[in-house]
Amino acid sequence: MASNGISHVNGTLAKVITCRAAVVYGPGQPLVVEQVQVDPPQKMEVRIKILFTSICHTDLSAWKGENEAQRAYPRILGHEASGVVESVGEGVTDMKAGDHVVPIFNGECGDCVYCKSSKKTNLCGKFRVNPFKSVMASDGKCRFRNKDGNPIYHFLNTSTFAEYTVVDSACLVKIDPHAPLDKMTLLSCGVSTGLGAAWNTADVQTGETVAVFGLGAVGLAVSS
Repeated sequence: MASNGISHVNGTLAKVITCRAAVVYGPGQPLVVEQVQVDPPQKMEVRIKILFTSICHTDLSAWKGENEAQRAYPRILGHEASGVVESVGEGVTDMKAGDHVVPIFNGECGDCVYCKSSKKTNLCGKFRVNPFKSVMASDGKCRFRNKDGNPIYHFLNTSTFAEYTVVDSACLVKIDPHAPLDKMTLLSCGVSTGLGAAWNTADVQTGETVAVFGLGAVGLAVSS
């Protein structure tokens, strides 16, 4: 742990990282894989090296710009991923460089009235899933920039279609370092959505019979 409260690996502490990302510039336009700049994490933020990411229908909907109110371009999509912490910002004490993590688009601050009423809802007042949000919570700015220095917008608190991304620490979960990272991406959305549908929405009880239509990641998670 560095003296200023930021941990890091590979000598990138407090430095801008240049890496590749898939950027979408408009509704339905082809994603462009290009070099982007990723700023260091600010207070209560974490910068992650993304090792695996998968694609969800929600990414496709945002790419198509089906809801005009959700259109924010250029933008880095993606919200199902796994990776390793590269560095942490001031105030982050429960994670450090090298930790294996899974970003979550439906984060929890732990302090708001919603988080304190976990038996009623898990939709945090500050970090709940919000497809309209395109900047960081702390200062309303982006942590991504293109080669010209212009901002690139965030998506669903995560933006995982990049080699590195910055997320709020409330939108990140540390996982067992022995867990296979190539499979942990599904925990971000597909598995949690399926289990949540069975446990919370349908409230399926032992001995009940249910029908599951479609056996993709979500359907298989329901079936489990």
